[in-house]
Amino acid sequence: MFERARRILQFITTGTILAIAAVVCFVLWDYYTAAPWTRNGQVRVQVADIAPRVSGQIIAVRVRDNQFVHAGDILYEIDPFDFKVALATATAVVNQRKADMALKDTQEFRRDKLTDAAASREEKQVYQATADIAKAAYAQALANLSQAKINLDRTYVRSTVTGYVNNLIMRVGDYATAGKSNIEVIDASSYWVDGYFEETKIRSIHVGDRVRLDLMGYREPMWGHVVSLTRGIATANAATATQGLPSVDPVYTWVRLAQRIPVRVQIDSIPPGTQLAAGMTSTVTVVGSKGKRAHDTLTEALDRMHDALMGGTGGSGLRH
Repeated sequence: MFERARRILQFITTGTILAIAAVVCFVLWDYYTAAPWTRNGQVRVQVADIAPRVSGQIIAVRVRDNQFVHAGDILYEIDPFDFKVALATATAVVNQRKADMALKDTQEFRRDKLTDAAASREEKQVYQATADIAKAAYAQALANLSQAKINLDRTYVRSTVTGYVNNLIMRVGDYATAGKSNIEVIDASSYWVDGYFEETKIRSIHVGDRVRLDLMGYREPMWGHVVSLTRGIATANAATATQGLPSVDPVYTWVRLAQRIPVRVQIDSIPPGTQLAAGMTSTVTVVGSKGKRAHDTLTEALDRMHDALMGGTGGSGLRH
């Protein structure tokens, strides 16, 4: 009788341990494979590559590295001497063309009032055309003057966004080339987070889902929401080889690793004292309305586990 009770107790103990182990395995499975979260997240930001519109030597740098600037603030100055000369020249040409136009208009007006006996129709047409040419030349001079004025104003290179000067390496004496960026400003209002989720978790993520963002080095989380899911990533098998034919890797491994798909998260709230910098690492977790992690239902988790086991041992690696 005692021996029988001892065996029953052993069976119960063993069964209890196995049940606890099964629950622990299931919870760990759901935590690491089913629930939509990833440690592979990164803070991203838009950067304005600012290039001068005119070329010249830099005579003054108005900002420091990492300085906060507003849109329209002057970043640096280009030597304005040549552009002042061009403006003075354009102004003189405008005055000259204006006087010439007035003269040609007067001549055309006088000829037009004469009779055909005093001035032929052909002569009148010549003076009218001359007056029109003078008007066109004056309009061109005005356009050149406007260009000279704006070129002079462009010797002051201004920030196009509100944010932080980044990686400033220019100095007085450097030569600025028109159209070639030489200073970058981070747009302070453009921070977002990219979460790189395994493809097996993408089906549980939807646009508008609430997201918790835990930055490495900060205890207080940020909050945001999903704004988009990337629709394509690069593949090595898309590269072309001889004669433009696709190059396909013949190696097909037994264990297939899930691809990572970027999910873009807009930041809605940032705790006080948190200083964002592009490139920071973040844990990205899709949560419910109460701020808790979103999990699959029991049926969905079991189906996912069954699919993973069948995919890993179904012999597809042997048949293909």
